[in-house]
Amino acid sequence: MEKISFFDEESGEEQDFYILSETVINQQSYLLVTDQDPDEQEETDCYIMRKTAESDGEISYEFLEDQKTIDAVFSVFREELQEV
Repeated sequence: MEKISFFDEESGEEQDFYILSETVINQQSYLLVTDQDPDEQEETDCYIMRKTAESDGEISYEFLEDQKTIDAVFSVFREELQEV
């Protein structure tokens, strides 16, 4: 399972996330991630992140906060994961 690290500017700390799935909707990239190793946990919280920028090999993501958007994107992830 691929793991990525993000620097949280508010806390000043780096946090690791495990990528559960990736998708593109309307030319916008999204990640379904968790902060717990899914191989070690049966249940874990998931988060959806949207790609916001890419420059000099650095990619920026932000957490989705709008519940309507979260629901719509999560339904796509749910369908994709059921197919696997």
